[in-house]
Amino acid sequence: MINLIITDDHKIVRDGLKALLQDHSAVRVVGEAASGSELLELLPQVEADIVLMDISMPGMDGFDTAAHIFKHYPELKVVVLSMLSHEKYVSRMMELGASGYILKNAGKDELHCALQLIAQGCRYISPDVTLELLRKVKQFPSEMPSPSGNGEEHRELSKRELEVLSLIGEGYTNAEIADRLFTSKRTVETHRQNLLDKTKARNTAALVKYALQRGLIS
Repeated sequence: MINLIITDDHKIVRDGLKALLQDHSAVRVVGEAASGSELLELLPQVEADIVLMDISMPGMDGFDTAAHIFKHYPELKVVVLSMLSHEKYVSRMMELGASGYILKNAGKDELHCALQLIAQGCRYISPDVTLELLRKVKQFPSEMPSPSGNGEEHRELSKRELEVLSLIGEGYTNAEIADRLFTSKRTVETHRQNLLDKTKARNTAALVKYALQRGLIS
């Protein structure tokens, strides 16, 4: 069971998230807050595994709130749920230590899948964010470091992992990849985690950048 706190300054958003999650037996909403300061007051009172949090909030914003959580509650996972998809927001939050970055246009299935992966210790970034990074890399190729080495770094990637990597680069979700490869979503999740482990990438965006630099995807 994943104990979740929802933090967003819009009650309609909090109510909508609770409605989306109420049928998911693995997720239990144990609290909600309308601001960063309200969340920090709530944390000592409840046992939570994940905080699902917006960045833009009155008073203490998501960045300051996350920094406080990572300092005082290092075991608590922070997942961003935001309309902001610009790389600077994603990079800053992930560098602080966030376990996930989900856009508010995500569907119920993506939200469920992301929370489960994060609870298992994985990191998750919405495919739309990954595609935004991909577009930036293509638009400004000179900003990319030159690939180094002779191609041996990715020798251990299997054929199936390379297929999954290619589809990740095209922005497909785990469920969509599973359908295209005629396998289960859980198997795809395993391949995705193996790719992160083998490439030492911190998240999906970094994985796509790694693959582009080495010519694994185009």
